[in-house]
Amino acid sequence: MTSAADIRERLLTPWRHGEAHDLRDLDIAEPLDLSGCVLSGFDLSGTRFRAPVDFSGARLEGLSWFTGVRFDDATDFIRSMFLNDARFDGSRFAGPAVFSGAEFRGIARFDGAHLDAGGDFSAITSYGNFAFDAVRIKAPIEFTGAELLGGLWANQAHFEHEADFASTQVHGRLWLKNAVVQNHPLSETAFDLSFGYTYK
Repeated sequence: MTSAADIRERLLTPWRHGEAHDLRDLDIAEPLDLSGCVLSGFDLSGTRFRAPVDFSGARLEGLSWFTGVRFDDATDFIRSMFLNDARFDGSRFAGPAVFSGAEFRGIARFDGAHLDAGGDFSAITSYGNFAFDAVRIKAPIEFTGAELLGGLWANQAHFEHEADFASTQVHGRLWLKNAVVQNHPLSETAFDLSFGYTYK
């Protein structure tokens, strides 16, 4: 297993354009606290976090790849700022996925993710496309007050419980084909503030 201290030391090195730390397929048993830190680029694809992860208020300056990651405990990305692409596709969150107030300046990709305990994406801002294709969400989730300036792709997204999209603004294309919330089409219950073309 890799220590949380080693991960922290490597991510706190200054970011250089075109470079990213290769941290794939690790097994981290200790809590990882990077709250409020300025972080370099990294690829943590395939890694398993067995303890809480805290990126709250962090500034992630390079690539932020969490593809296929397993989060076994609490995850905190409150008010995190992703300056490049953030990838969480295929990841699994055992605890709530908490991203409230986060800012995504590249794409935000959650395609195929499993959110077993729901989550909080309230007041997020996404400048690139927010990709939620084929996600599976097994508990309540909220996007209240979110601004999705690059559109939302939620093809085949499946929400088993409540999904609160009150005051969510979508300024790009809104793709809701085969997206359901509690077995009802998501397009029937949300997105009064959509300013682009809606596919449903």
